[in-house]
Order: sequence, then structure tokens, then C-alpha cells
Amino acid sequence: MSDLIVNVAVPKPLRATFDYRLPDSLPRPRPGARLKVPFGSREIIGVCLGVSTEAATATPLKAVSAVLDADPALPADVLALVSWAAEYYKHPIGDALATALPGYLRAGRQLQDLYERWWRACPGETGQIPARATKQRAAFEALSRAGPQTQSALRAQGFDNRVLDALAARGLAESTDAPPAPPTATRDGGLELTAEQATAVDALNAAAGDFCAHLLEGVTGSGKTEVYLQVIANVLAAGRQALVLVPEISLTPQTLARFEARFAAVGAYHSALGDAERARAWDGCKSGRLAVLIGTRSAIFVPFKDLGFIAVDEEHDGSFKQQDGFHYSARDLAAKRASDLRIPVVFGSATPALETVHNAESGRYRHLRLTARTGAAAPPRMQVVDLRGQSLSEGLSRTLLSALKSQLGAGNQGLVFINRRGYAPSLVCTSCGERSDCPRCEIPFTVHRSPPTLRCHHCLAQAPIPNVCAACGFDGLRPIGFGTQRTEAALVSAFPDVPVLRIDRDTTRSPQALEHRLAHIRRGQPAILVGTQMLAKGHHFPRVTVVGVLNADAGFASADFRAPEHTAQLIEQVAGRAGRAERPGEVIIQSYDPDNPLLAALIADGYQGFARTELTHRRAAGLPPFRAMALLRAEAAEQAPALEHLRTLLEPIEALADVERWGPVPAPLARRANRFRTQAAVLARSRTVLGRALNLVLERAASIRRRNVRFSLDVDPFDMV
Repeated sequence: MSDLIVNVAVPKPLRATFDYRLPDSLPRPRPGARLKVPFGSREIIGVCLGVSTEAATATPLKAVSAVLDADPALPADVLALVSWAAEYYKHPIGDALATALPGYLRAGRQLQDLYERWWRACPGETGQIPARATKQRAAFEALSRAGPQTQSALRAQGFDNRVLDALAARGLAESTDAPPAPPTATRDGGLELTAEQATAVDALNAAAGDFCAHLLEGVTGSGKTEVYLQVIANVLAAGRQALVLVPEISLTPQTLARFEARFAAVGAYHSALGDAERARAWDGCKSGRLAVLIGTRSAIFVPFKDLGFIAVDEEHDGSFKQQDGFHYSARDLAAKRASDLRIPVVFGSATPALETVHNAESGRYRHLRLTARTGAAAPPRMQVVDLRGQSLSEGLSRTLLSALKSQLGAGNQGLVFINRRGYAPSLVCTSCGERSDCPRCEIPFTVHRSPPTLRCHHCLAQAPIPNVCAACGFDGLRPIGFGTQRTEAALVSAFPDVPVLRIDRDTTRSPQALEHRLAHIRRGQPAILVGTQMLAKGHHFPRVTVVGVLNADAGFASADFRAPEHTAQLIEQVAGRAGRAERPGEVIIQSYDPDNPLLAALIADGYQGFARTELTHRRAAGLPPFRAMALLRAEAAEQAPALEHLRTLLEPIEALADVERWGPVPAPLARRANRFRTQAAVLARSRTVLGRALNLVLERAASIRRRNVRFSLDVDPFDMV
């Protein structure tokens, strides 16, 4: 019997690791290797954290069933990053490690099974092949002419295994289990840089070989992507690799296309890919076959052979924060990974997160600015339309309708932004005032007209649209408020001769559906886009010259302290779709509160003016980024047990200095899918102090077992809802 003990993290939400005995028949695993181990009544895939000669318990240990990796799936740097993240976000290490692995590897499969055999020609002449071996000669010529090919591709040309093996025996061909490494050279030299772009590129190139975090704050259309491309060209020339994180790659296919046009070895990593595709990208980065990876938040955990640069594009976007399970921020982990590897990282945005702005103002990040659009494009002209006392046409002001008519008549395009799906936010009886609510959430059903249904956007419940009021029997039910469907219908009525294209989650359930609509816009004929925040995510619409923003007030009046920031970012980002070519643009913002100081600062001084104003408010209120915050959530079938659970968990930190707690209270969305939701915030003067307080909370949680109460912890929450 072996006396080696393996410490294993298992993919369960358990704040513990487990010791297993290593049989003499199995090789000694290295930290980061996958293991098959018995757990309960079945076998699961865990990750080795270390090997020792002493067990943490005297209880007889189960044996490891199999060691799956000779070369660890998670190299030392990635294992350290995930371990740090699990501690920082107070998440079980086994579940965090499972999140970091692609599904193909979580299932216990082997990377070599992903690939066909590839064949390539070796130096030699056809004269070495006997005259009668015509198949061998033809196969050698095909490999010499076309380069490496898969065995199935060669078989389709009539070259079977005997032919290829014969070539290999003569030293004229060889095979591998993985595709050959493509060239990593830059395909072209890129665009001519503006002076500001050149300054940014020089600063990022000068930081090569050491850690330095940069904020690249550039107005929409200022050419941030070209800065990334030219810096990455230098990274590849030095023989290193680059990682580019984007919020939602399926919404910005042009990003991937631009990188593939510039570089030869580019891969993608995002949830729309199949398990095998993701695993091939993972292995390509780990082996060095891929030089550049474009990925969404989970790509922060992909191993690289020699990572030399990280860019986080649209770093303000909430998609970088995982909202359930392992609540990590890929943006913040990018800074940690760059620091660990001693490489530069750049955070790019026209509307950077206030935490990032604060880091730049305090000197932690170097601040690079792109203040002008490239080419002949000028910033759009912004105006606020005071809706007080105005008569609207289905939520559209006369000012906006007139601007759309003028620009469409000149052959241009328009965009109308309303960040609410469906036809209307609620259905109300005009007799008794009864509202059609979701019975599982006790919030209004959203009215949808295509197809006609009432839908809850939180629990996804659906119901038919009633003909009469359930409370009084009156048949005068009226949709109240506006969503994308209703705005689309209003625009079709106002402009019957112009295509109106709606872009929201209902019309673009696949990347192909989105691309179909975007292709129509790119053709350049007059058209109107109407949609949600999907329209704000980096799209380039050169013929859009007027943008209308409906319902701009909602975010500024929200109970969530981060909502004004998110609202200002959305307004600025969607406004940036206007006037991106030589045609001037205008942005019309409809508001019932035009004197709101945050909106006024945004209009008068741009996003920088808004950020200064809002950071002043945050500092006075002791809110992030000036204090560290965590959000504790509990939910149950009844509200009282959830509130009581949070009160009990918070007891150990009541007397701590430099720690403040808010709540517990019912969550803003107090009931969802028949579960009552409660929450409490914990704030501290530093992340270190907050971490110690949360450890006490988790110790109390480990000693309490309340059935039917779910508890979660979110460090650095993105929103409070």
C-alpha cells in the first residue's frame, strides 16, 4: 500500500478539500492534474492540489481511481489564480476550479481525442519513390503543394493508411496527433495611427516585460481596437501570446473578424462554442499553437504557453462579472493575472467603470486618453428634450420624430434606444386599476404582442393575455408604458416606407439572427434600428446619424446606487453609434427630469464630467470604490426564515471596527419564482478588513444548517437587485 496522500478539490459547493490514498499502480500527480476519485456512490473528476505523506484525518481513505493528466490541465500560474480568486470571492475551491476548466475536461476526456492525425511532407524528392508507387508519389506531391492535411482529407483524395505509412517509412512524410502550429506573423502593418493612438501604443509597448495596468479611455470611434492590434503585433513579434477579453463575442462578430484579418493564429473562447471547440482553443493556447485568444469572461482562466499581454475591451460592461455561482469579475482577475505574470494589461472603454477611473486618478493605473474620433468623424451633438407638458406619440416626442424624418429623407439611418423588451411593462384594468401580475414574483407581467402573451422576465412564467379583468370582469384592459415591440410598431406607423429593425433578446436568439439584421443596416439604405442595450455594444453603423434615447430617467431614480453609473454608460455608449463616419450625428435624450445634476453633467461635460460628479457623491456616502463591499443574499419559501438566517450570520461582525452592515432587508425584487429574497450589505474600509469579516460570517454559516434556506455571497457586487 502506498503511503502517498493526494489532496483533491472536488466540483461541489463544499468549503473543504478531501484526502485520497494514491495506489502504487498510479503515477504521482502534479498539482493542477485531473483525477478520477470516488465521491459518495459515484466517481467524479477532481483536481489535485498537492501530494503529501500525511493525511488530515485518521479515517481510512478511499483510493484515487485514475490520474488523468501527466501534464497538469491547470498549470501552476492558473491554479494559483483560481485559488486566489476562490479565497477573495469566498467561494469553494473545488467549484471554482470546475468553473475554470472547459466542459470537455470536466467530463474527464483527453485532449488528444480532439484531433485527427495530421500529415506533412518531409524534405525529399519524388525520385526516392519507386516508379510503380504512383499513389505514394501523388500523396507526397499533394502534401508538398497544399501543406499539412488531416488523415480524413487525404483519405478523401484516395490516399489510404498504407500509402501514408509507406511515405513515412521512406522518410518523406510524418504525422502528428495535433494540428501544426500556424504562422503567428502579422498579416499587414495596420492603419496609420493618430498622435494620441501612437502615444498609447508607445506607452503599452514600453511596458512589455513588466506589470503595468493602463486605462485606455477613448471616446466611441477613437480607435481603441487599432491600439490593441498594433501592441499585439509587437507581442507576437517577441514570440509571446495575447489575450483579449470582450463582453459578449456573439454580439460583436466584427471584433473577431478584425483580429483574424490581422493575425494568422487567432482563436475564440465563449459559451456559444461547443465543448470540443472550446477545448481545442484551450489546448491551442496552452501548447502555443494559438497566438491570440478572443474570449468572454471565462477565458481569463485559459492557460497560455507564454502570455505577454492582456486587453479588456469595454471593461465597464457587467458581462465581465459572473452573476451566479462563482461570483468572479474577469476584469479584476485580469489585473491579478497580469500582476502575477509581470505583463502589461490595458482596460479600454469610452465609459470606464468608476472603480477603474478611481484607480487611474489614484495612480494605480496609468491613464491613456483618446479624445477624438479617427478620420473625419466628429462627436455627435447631444440635446435633452423636456417631456414635461408634451404630448407624445406612443412615447416618441415631436422633436425625435422630426429628426428621424429629416435624416431618413437625406438617405441616412436612425437608431431608437429603449432598454425594455416586450410591448409594454404592464397590463392594467382601466375600471378598477387591477394589474396583471406574475403570481410567482408579484411584479407586473410584461405584455408581448409577437406572439401575444404575458411574460415574466424574471422567472420566465407565461400566461395568455386576458380579454377581461380577473377582478371586476371589465373588458377595458390597457397596456401601460413602452417596450421595444410597441416602439417598433409606432415607428412602422410613422415611417411606413422605411424598414424598422428590432434588436433585442427576442429577435436575436442566435448570432445568425443578429448578423442578418446588422447586414441590412450595413447595406446603407435608410432604415431605423430600435432595441435594447444590445445596440450599445461596440457596433459600427456609419450611416446612423440620429439616435433617440427613450426613458432616460429610470436609471437615475433607481434604488441601486450603481444604477446612475450604468445608465450614464448606456446613454454615452448608444450615443456613440451616431455620426461615426463623415456624416455628423445628433443624439436626442427624452427626459421628464432634464435638470437632474447627473444627466446635466453628462450632457455638459461628457462621461468624464459625470464620473467626477458621481465619484464625489460616492465618497461622501462611503460607497465603492471608497469602501469595499459584499452582498449577502438568502432566499426561502417564506420571508421570515431568510431574514433570520442573515441576522444570525451577521452577528459575529456586529462589534467589528471599520465594518458596517446594512440590513438584512427584503431585496428590491422581494419575490422571484415563489422564493422570498433577502439581502444585507457589508462594507469595510479595506478589502483586507472585509475579507476577515466575511471569514467570520462563513464560519457561522458552516455551524448552521437551515433547511430550505439558500445562502450566497457576492464580493464586489455589480448590482444590488
